[in-house]
Amino acid sequence: MTESTQDAVAKLIARSNRLGADPKNTNYAGGNTSAKTSRTDPVTGEPVELLYVKGSGGDLGTLTEKGLAVLRVDRMRSLVGLYESFGDQAIDREDEMVAAFDFCLHGKGGAAPSIDTAMHGLVDADHVDHLHPDSGIAIATAADGEKLTAEIFGDKVVWVPWRRPGFQLGLDIARIKQDHPEAIGTILGGHGITAWGATSEEAEANSLWIIKTAQDYLDSNGRPDPFGPVLDGYQALPETERRSKAAALAPHVRALASADRAMVGHFTDAQVVLDFLAATEHPRLAALGTSCPDHFLRTKVKPLVLDLPAGAGIEESVARLQELHEQYRTDYQSYYDRHADADSPAMRGADPAIVLVPGVGMFSFGANKQTARVAGEFYLNAINVMRGAESISTYAPIDESEKFRIEYWALEEAKLQRMPKPRSHAGRIALVTGAASGIGKAIATRLAAEGACVAVVDLKLESAQQAAAELGNTDVAIGLQADVTDAGQVAAAVEAAVLAFGGLDLVINNAGLSISKPLLETTEADWDLQHSVMAKGSFLVSQAAARVMMAQKLGGDIVYISSKNSVFAGPNNVAYSATKADQAHQVRLLAAELGEYGIKVNGINPDGVVRGSGIFAGGWGAKRAAVYGVPEEELGAYYAKRTLLKREVLPEHVANAVAVLTSDELSHTTGLHIPVDAGVAAAFLR
Repeated sequence: MTESTQDAVAKLIARSNRLGADPKNTNYAGGNTSAKTSRTDPVTGEPVELLYVKGSGGDLGTLTEKGLAVLRVDRMRSLVGLYESFGDQAIDREDEMVAAFDFCLHGKGGAAPSIDTAMHGLVDADHVDHLHPDSGIAIATAADGEKLTAEIFGDKVVWVPWRRPGFQLGLDIARIKQDHPEAIGTILGGHGITAWGATSEEAEANSLWIIKTAQDYLDSNGRPDPFGPVLDGYQALPETERRSKAAALAPHVRALASADRAMVGHFTDAQVVLDFLAATEHPRLAALGTSCPDHFLRTKVKPLVLDLPAGAGIEESVARLQELHEQYRTDYQSYYDRHADADSPAMRGADPAIVLVPGVGMFSFGANKQTARVAGEFYLNAINVMRGAESISTYAPIDESEKFRIEYWALEEAKLQRMPKPRSHAGRIALVTGAASGIGKAIATRLAAEGACVAVVDLKLESAQQAAAELGNTDVAIGLQADVTDAGQVAAAVEAAVLAFGGLDLVINNAGLSISKPLLETTEADWDLQHSVMAKGSFLVSQAAARVMMAQKLGGDIVYISSKNSVFAGPNNVAYSATKADQAHQVRLLAAELGEYGIKVNGINPDGVVRGSGIFAGGWGAKRAAVYGVPEEELGAYYAKRTLLKREVLPEHVANAVAVLTSDELSHTTGLHIPVDAGVAAAFLR
């Protein structure tokens, strides 16, 4: 790679990251940027012009060189002749042009070229940006967008009527660049903006100028109440009441969004959402749906909107949501039937991705937390777009038939089919108590590795948050504080998990402690503490979790980390062993009671887990070592020698059992206790 190419690519990455870092410029994974530069062909030794462009599925804000597709410009422009040879059928054969991009790749080519590659390769400019700014889309979706474009930008920006992204759109923009030498970019009807420049700096400056100029016009000329006056009774509830209602509704809403397949959720009560839902025009505007292809691909053709005032009760709201859900599914089926033809992909599901509740906020859903969160962010973009368009004109998104052509585009279907197979716990939401160390941390780590979203719950908030951070960002795990002996704290932790991820599928009762004393030295306080944390604590956590799982109607798993001591009578631990026996019988009782709701309840009986254990490090290890007459540092080896397999049990071994027990592999198993003790004959279940 020559120095000039290195510089061009470095500047492209830096420009992309700057533009993508500001949500005013574009949405997550939306838009693309490019640079053309010359490089010596290693085969011919002659210079060759190359296009470096953001590849399919990438995100500008986090783009790296690996995310760029690299194509030969001469071969790309030769595709124009191929496209024109199709004659009147060219538009109908655009998808073939995307496949043809593969034959324009240079070397290994980098990332897969996106549908927008033609826009960058065919435009006669060294640097091109295509972005989805709210201000630009507001102009692009205004009923008189073409007139407004001329009024706002003069001859510097040219209007392009709506056209689905593809080769023809690239030709359209290339022609505009050629025919309007004074222009620096375009407004793409219903879609976004494109800008260009002779240098990377010029392209970026032109993009930012279009975005700012559009926003300045909206700010100066827009009416103050674009969504209409406030609708009495639809104003935002006070924060505490609002979030309490959101937590109560969340499992029911997730049930609706997961009728076809289980979804992870995200909740926001951002002021922009609350203001939108409090205004008289929100039902009309929500029904029109979004316009930018990136928006409605994530949010579906329109949201489900609860048509009750903010003060409506939970039961009334749930009942009405269920009615609206049936209507939504019927409407979506009709939408599909109106536009599908023999070549259309099968319908992917008729449930809403966005659910709006006046006075409360927005629930968004996706296959994982990131997808759910981004769907919500996109609808926030859509609200901003509607506000801008309505403030100066009338919001007029692209036609429904065009939305269908993109939602059920063969290229989109192919992209979905290329996605890797989901991990075993993808789409599942777990809550693990005592998860900041030892067995609990190992379980949380394994579940996150298998694709689950995890609420790490511990007595100390800082420890819980640190453990969660080690698993990934908040799309993967969150840290929560709770004393499991306190029903209020347990309820608060479950509520926080539900608001973070949309619901709850899997609960691990792992919080515990142990005090090793002979019977005559065991105090009433020793007895009460251990029973309160493990027996009562497990009961409280299971009760709160079951309430959520039953409302979701998705089944679920409750797992108790009990102990071999629940069936094995060892010396000097009467309180600990008795409470473990209590937990063991809770498994049987709850398995019998919750089976009708599809909720499995199982237990795991480890032997002494010494290494990595918070309990053993807290003094239990020293006491048990004294009981058995061995040095504390040899306690793990001592336990291993007394097992049939002569192996030490580690936290990861317990985590392995949890992962298998809660996977589809054991979907028909409930009421079971699995020993993870390397074989302790005295603890065999009878």
